[in-house]
Order: sequence, then structure tokens, then C-alpha cells
Amino acid sequence: MSAVLPSAPASAAGATARAAASAPDAETVYRPTGTLDLSGTLAPLGRGPYDPTTTWDLRGMWRTWRTPMGAATLRIHRASGGGVSASAWGPGAEWAIDAVPSLLGRDDDWSGLDVARHPLLRDSLHRNPGLRLARTGRMLEALIPAIIEQRVTSIEAYRSWSRLLRWYGEPAPGPAPEGMRVTPTLEQWRGIPSWEWHRAGVDPRRARAVQAVLAVAPSLERATDRASTLAEAETVLQTIPGVGLWTAAETLQRSHGHPDLVSVGDYHLAHQVGEALIGRRVDDDGMLELLEPWAGHRQRVVRLIFASGFRFQRRGPRVTLQEHRWH
Repeated sequence: MSAVLPSAPASAAGATARAAASAPDAETVYRPTGTLDLSGTLAPLGRGPYDPTTTWDLRGMWRTWRTPMGAATLRIHRASGGGVSASAWGPGAEWAIDAVPSLLGRDDDWSGLDVARHPLLRDSLHRNPGLRLARTGRMLEALIPAIIEQRVTSIEAYRSWSRLLRWYGEPAPGPAPEGMRVTPTLEQWRGIPSWEWHRAGVDPRRARAVQAVLAVAPSLERATDRASTLAEAETVLQTIPGVGLWTAAETLQRSHGHPDLVSVGDYHLAHQVGEALIGRRVDDDGMLELLEPWAGHRQRVVRLIFASGFRFQRRGPRVTLQEHRWH
């Protein structure tokens, strides 16, 4: 679940120049009430350094969305006076602009989190006061890549996601960097044949889980949107075959800005949390026990650990990359 901020490609710089000459379909300046860590807040949205939906440059982020109104490209960067400038292009531009405050964590309240007794967390919070949990409001766009990331290395998952978006994604509207794509429509996702999932490196088990989601996607989105609590939304997701604790957590952390869900079952997370908090590795049960004092804020604590710069000591042989495609 760690985020990767790639270096700015040349195409991103060119897109910035084109954006200045291309009037957006909608725009705003968002002024947060306090400090905002733009990159730290938005970084978890990208699925690896070559995600066709997300590009970073020296000023900020380009992001594409499949909104209820259609495709949109959103450009976010720092503005003068402490604000954040947001511009959008495409049929979904107005929706994307309306979503900016939630995307930048306006409703994410950290005031109840007390980390004063743990030096690493206390120092991380002091150095990252503007860290917030983004809320995208796009459940399906978070759920499908989470399923693709199940039980494989990050490199394999990022590669599969990039291939699928290049093959089936819509070119980003507006002056977006070259190669950016909008995720397919529901009908386009449903139309991908089984051999193309295989060619993209997605094994049959994960492909079946995606298809199970796509079969009920509209009702699933309505149910999670209408859930009275985040716990209810988590339960709704886990009614789908192939969607378990880890996948639901990875989804709701992004779509709903869930402040407490932890990615149980992650290959490295328990090790990282254990070494950061008590100096030794633990398993998932041990991780949950360590995080229990911060119940209600456990995802925020995990984000502080990542933001601290602490990295656990990896041991053992590297995981062998699996090749799921036909040759």
C-alpha cells in the first residue's frame, strides 16, 4: 500500500504548457483551513510509477476520472496565497471540480489522534502536519486495481493495470500528458474477453473476482454510497466473492478516506508496523494488537509510519515474478 511518486516525465512538462493555453471546462481554487501536504495526501491514489491515470510533475498532479457524468482530466497544483488550483477538462469536469475538497481531505479530522507517547509517530505528525486521507468517491476505480493487486508483487500488479488501461482506457480529455488514460466504462470492462485478462498478466482467479464485481457494480456502488457507516460499507464489499479484508481495506481507504481500516494480509505491512512501533517484526494479529490503542485512527497511524521515512529491514529471498500471459 506504499505510494510511489515518480519523477516528472517530459510529457508532463509539455502538458503544463498546453494547459496554460487550453481553457478548462471547470476550475476552482481550494483554500484549506490549515496546512495541506498535497503530495502526501494524493500519493496513494496512483497505482505505481507508470499508472496511466496519474502523472506527477514538479508543480502537482494530473489525474483522470471516470465520473458519473463521463471522462475527466483533473489538474491540481499549488496556487499563490496557500490555495490549491484545480482545473478540469471533459464531460465530467464539473463533477471532478466539485470533488476536489473531499479529494484533498477537507472532512478528514485528525484532531482526536493522540500519538504523544510514541516518539516516531509524534515526530512524524510534527513533520507532516498537512497529511490527510483523500476521499475519491469512486469505489469501482479503487476496487478493480485492488483486486488485480491481490497476492502478487506490486511490479506484477502495476504492469497488469498499465496494460489494461493502455488497451481499453479512453484517452484523457484536455491537455493531459501524453499516454494518460481514463479507466474503461462499466460496459467496456465487462467486454474484455478472458484471454485479454490473461495476456495482461491477470490470472483466472483474480479475473473471476473482477467479473463478480462487474456483474453487480451499479447496485454495489449504490449500497456502499448509502451505507450508514463505514463498517457497513466494508461488509457490503465483502459479500462479493473474491473480495476479502485486504481488498476492502485498500478500496475504502481511497474511495471513502476510511481512517481506521488496515490492510490485513499485506505482504509487508505487519513487518513495517511492528519494526516501527516496537523494533521487531510481528504478524497480522500482532499488528492489530499494536494499533489497538489508536482504534478509530489506525489507518492514520499507518500513514504516519510511511510518512516518517522508516523502512523495515527486508529479509529472505526476493519473490519470483510470475508470468501469467500466453507467449
